Amino acid sequence: MASVPSKMPLQRLFGDYQIGTFYDEMFSAPDVPRPHYAKIFEKLAAMNPAQFEERRQHADLSFLLQGITFTVYSDGRGTERLFPFDLIPRIIPNSEWQRIDRGLAQRVVALNLFLQDVYGKQRIFADRQIPRSLVYSCRHFLREVIGIEVPRGIHTHICGIDLVRDSKTGEFYVLEDNVRTPSGISYVLENRLVMMRTFPDAFQQYEVLPVNHYPAELARILRSLSPRGGNDAQIVLLTPGIYNSAYFEHSFLAQQMGIELVEGRDLIVDGGIVYMKTIHGLQRVDVIYRRMDDEFLDSLTFRPDSVLGVPGLMGAYRAGNVALANAVGNGVADDKAIYAYVPTFIRYYLGEDPILRSVETYLCSKKEDLAYVLDHLPELVVKAVGESGGYGMLMGPTADRERIEDFKERIKADPRNYIAQHVLPLSCVPSYDAARGTFAGRHVDLRPYCLYDGEKVTIVPGGLTRVALQEGSLVVNSSQGGGSKDTWVLFGDD
Repeated sequence: MASVPSKMPLQRLFGDYQIGTFYDEMFSAPDVPRPHYAKIFEKLAAMNPAQFEERRQHADLSFLLQGITFTVYSDGRGTERLFPFDLIPRIIPNSEWQRIDRGLAQRVVALNLFLQDVYGKQRIFADRQIPRSLVYSCRHFLREVIGIEVPRGIHTHICGIDLVRDSKTGEFYVLEDNVRTPSGISYVLENRLVMMRTFPDAFQQYEVLPVNHYPAELARILRSLSPRGGNDAQIVLLTPGIYNSAYFEHSFLAQQMGIELVEGRDLIVDGGIVYMKTIHGLQRVDVIYRRMDDEFLDSLTFRPDSVLGVPGLMGAYRAGNVALANAVGNGVADDKAIYAYVPTFIRYYLGEDPILRSVETYLCSKKEDLAYVLDHLPELVVKAVGESGGYGMLMGPTADRERIEDFKERIKADPRNYIAQHVLPLSCVPSYDAARGTFAGRHVDLRPYCLYDGEKVTIVPGGLTRVALQEGSLVVNSSQGGGSKDTWVLFGDD
């Protein structure tokens, strides 16, 4: 283990740094870095603001030249922006990561079994483990999918599960599950490349587990789903198009996996088979990695006004002539009310206790929970069950009276649409405050990416650390002013 002086002088960039009352990922006490942060702390503390700013500008230029952007729909302009990137890495010792890895794998398998069951025999209803009415009232539960046997029984090929570290205990909690079309892995891969260019000497001091195997592993899983066998599988990535907020990621992943990037208009269904239009004629498609929501996939089955998908696609899917990843109907497992039952799924399907804890959740569809939530709104975080990206949410402790009253009426009008949780004091990582030219603690979460082939779960070491760059904010979503950090999982513990 690295030798850590009991007190190391803070210089320049760390001159005004305050740990505060939150769990600080870098410091165990004022001026005292944790053992696994000691080497990077020494390097950063020795730099002056001008030196650090030069490296930060190089990183921004690298993102700009690579076209790494995202779109915020809510600003009314639909303009693309650079994804904010903070150069101070988030470091996780291997012993901590091993527990996270086991807990995530357990959760992915349990969610897959739930989706198999809820669209199959529905044993979980017969055994009264979850109310049938709660599942059936989920707007992402698709009756059209009941009875479809998905290839190899895999629904959750790609999962992004959001974790937060509680400041009181230092323990990681699962905040929510993303098993529809989770995004962000491209930022994980690009963040790592930018960090290796910007701080190459830091990687010589640390043994950091790699992340660049993700595209190859995903391509392997997609090939294994082909109804015609994996050797000659034709795989495509289906995107809504260039105006989608994650279009950079779509094109990036297609390029990395060596597969075609297509839009709905590039595909056609004929005789229950999906074909891609090419200059050489129609070419059969076996596997579609789709990056659009269920409702837009097929205008003959779902939204008749959708021009993004492929008419007849669900017929080919039901016939087993094409595989879709992720499976259609997964949104029921993303519902924030269903989230409260995932520990039950783990015990019911696996006969195990959850390795990672979930956040205590109040379901407004329950009479007693509703009464509590309405009486304690200023203390709670309220979330709409089907929203993401930080939308449809009330942060009670920072909301004004008018907004609280507005949410109270919304909840009363549609209690099934809302859940509530106590505010979890998220941990902090030092982040660069450009206005002050110093480091300051900012709240973070973590989204690891999990790939499931039906037998084992492969998890990219680390994942996407999202950071709330605005002082005091707990909302890390890029659409709400958040950014990201490179996440280093160490080969050892320092």
